[in-house]
Amino acid sequence: MRKLFTLLVMFYYAFSFGQLEKGFVYVHDIIPDLDVELRYYTSNNFVGTPIDGYQSNKLILTKETANRLKLVHEELQEQNLCLKVYDGYRPQRSVNHFIIWAKDLNDTIAKHLFYPDIKKKYLFKEQYIASRSGHSRGSTVDLTIIDGNTGKALDMGSAYDYFGQESWVNYEKITDKQKTNRQLLQTVMLKHGFRNYPKEWWHFTLRGEPYPNTYFDFPIK
Repeated sequence: MRKLFTLLVMFYYAFSFGQLEKGFVYVHDIIPDLDVELRYYTSNNFVGTPIDGYQSNKLILTKETANRLKLVHEELQEQNLCLKVYDGYRPQRSVNHFIIWAKDLNDTIAKHLFYPDIKKKYLFKEQYIASRSGHSRGSTVDLTIIDGNTGKALDMGSAYDYFGQESWVNYEKITDKQKTNRQLLQTVMLKHGFRNYPKEWWHFTLRGEPYPNTYFDFPIK
């Protein structure tokens, strides 16, 4: 009886704390030296508070996406550069948190940093927020490039998650160096099987993603 009880306890903890959906991986198991800063695990995001579903700073992606990302990371390392990831798999409950927040027009604590030129009531209309996110399918990543020596992010001409034309991939009113940095990121990601989102220089989705019609909701922990 004691042995059976022990096995049940072990099964419970494995299922509750270490279980991922089939086909998903913790990316550090594939890219151990990847720099990860999940912004929605912190208050440094457009909502201004940690987001539901983000219970740890652990990047989760589909296995196919993680393997492709490893190729990107290794190519950049040849130039003494590295990737830094701000978001990957995003539970549907997190998207729901965004929706609830967007409806509260008085909550604008982070407006001056992330959407200074757009009224909050227009965030849905301008497609900065949606009821479904490709991130919830597990094969979309938000990322940038950092210097391999200093760990400092390359200047891309706008902050991550900045809502405005300044974040569009082909925005012209930035310096030549900023354009070069953006082009480097676009080139290496597209080379290894990702497609970009033209209005967000940081946003990429794996071509032929394994779950194109499934929106997952297991928490990040």
